[in-house]
Amino acid sequence: MSVSTAPPSEQRAPAAPEVSRRREANRGRAIAQIAAPVVVFLLVLLVWLFISYVLLEPRRRFLMPPPQDVVVVGLLNPANSSEILAALWSTTQVAIVGLAVAIVIGTIIPILMIQAQWIEWSIYPWAVVLQTIPILAIVPLIGFWFQFGFSSRVLVCVLISLFPIITNTLFGLKSSDQSHHDLFTLQRATRLQRLLKLQLPGALPAIVSGWRIAAGLSVVGAIVGDFFFRQGDPGIGRLIDDYRARLQAEQLFAAVALSSILGLLVFWGFGFLGHVLVGSWHESQRPSE
Repeated sequence: MSVSTAPPSEQRAPAAPEVSRRREANRGRAIAQIAAPVVVFLLVLLVWLFISYVLLEPRRRFLMPPPQDVVVVGLLNPANSSEILAALWSTTQVAIVGLAVAIVIGTIIPILMIQAQWIEWSIYPWAVVLQTIPILAIVPLIGFWFQFGFSSRVLVCVLISLFPIITNTLFGLKSSDQSHHDLFTLQRATRLQRLLKLQLPGALPAIVSGWRIAAGLSVVGAIVGDFFFRQGDPGIGRLIDDYRARLQAEQLFAAVALSSILGLLVFWGFGFLGHVLVGSWHESQRPSE
């Protein structure tokens, strides 16, 4: 009887092509993820240029100025760029504070709901009602009740971003496997142990998903609040309204573009946070084959 004396490295050699194939696939996927949005961005620029130079007459070109004019006037001009960035920073502060408050409230409420069904029956319908009320309809009321400063703008962010956090967190807490619950019951686990060791870890992907949705909504809420509440430091929404009134199209487009970038950065930031918190143990974080 012969016994293989090949070293372990040679015995594992047949797995090398598979590892190489996976690396190539991951590299191709990463390139595609970068190239696809770049291609779409270039197509949007081409359509933008076509509208500016072909469809619009020179006297009406202020309706959609070409992108190079937006960059030169709105972003490279120090006076305009400093004004836009200062307003953007004010809006960012409002959005971050509002999102933090919404995360705290939107996490505590589902935890209470999961402890007693009568709490869910009592609170969840009103959370749905809050989501269905047009935010523009209650913004003036918020100004009347709480004045028109920083706190009112934060409250708008909380109201507009609260529901996704509540819904996703509640869904995640309810998604724990029943067999796991049975195991905790056999071990005579307390409610707190069941919550901390089973329900919250299992709900983490859904919770982070709710945070990502709410992050973008919080930026929208901050901009909406800027339109109505004109006390304190001017936000990007107030600046956009001023540019609209003065027909400063280049500055207007630059402010809108930077507002979109802010929303993307917040969204991607929470996506990275979710990857750090969840890691690779959940299937939502694994690349598809």
